Amino acid sequence: MTRPRLSAPRVLGFCALFALAGCFGPPAAAPTSSSASPSATASPTPTTTATPTATAPPSSAPPSSATQSPPATQEPTSTGLPEQVAPLTVYYVAIGDNGTSGPMIGCGDSMVATTTAPVRFTDQVGPSIGALLANKSRDVGLSGLVNVLYQSNLTYIGGELNGSTITINLAGQFMLGGVCDIPRAKAQLEYTAMAASGATSAQVLVNGRPIDEVLSLK
Repeated sequence: MTRPRLSAPRVLGFCALFALAGCFGPPAAAPTSSSASPSATASPTPTTTATPTATAPPSSAPPSSATQSPPATQEPTSTGLPEQVAPLTVYYVAIGDNGTSGPMIGCGDSMVATTTAPVRFTDQVGPSIGALLANKSRDVGLSGLVNVLYQSNLTYIGGELNGSTITINLAGQFMLGGVCDIPRAKAQLEYTAMAASGATSAQVLVNGRPIDEVLSLK
């Protein structure tokens, strides 16, 4: 039996067909849904849990300066006068001097300033009045001056300077020798208080009452 003879063009066509089939092989399988989006699992989208600072507790903040050091304590301010050492000025009476030696007061007498030995003090009013009341001698040495308060039993309680007026408070009782001793006793206290405080006027309270009221009963 005679095989059909193939022409050269047909032989070349079959060869080309087989060659293409060998190069490409069988068709590849269609990709599945899991392999179609591999990037979804490789780089997931960040969620809110990736930023823990948004939910950090307030205690994570640094402590304030108030907790690092205690508040400063204000030092007390001293209101007292500076301590000093100086003589005290005390006034006595020059009887019948008619203002020749100092300011004139009732009965034609004069007020004369005297000084003590240097004294250490902060408030000069108390020591000055105290020195006057502590003198229990009528005659002031050989000066001719007189202390009409020498028999009185008086104690200095305190004083207050209000503007140009000094007010002193005494406790106790007066013991005077006559009517003319009333302006003398008052002047001794007032002039001594003014010299000690630098005031230009003075008020004297005895047992809480004005001196004029107390001495008016004598």
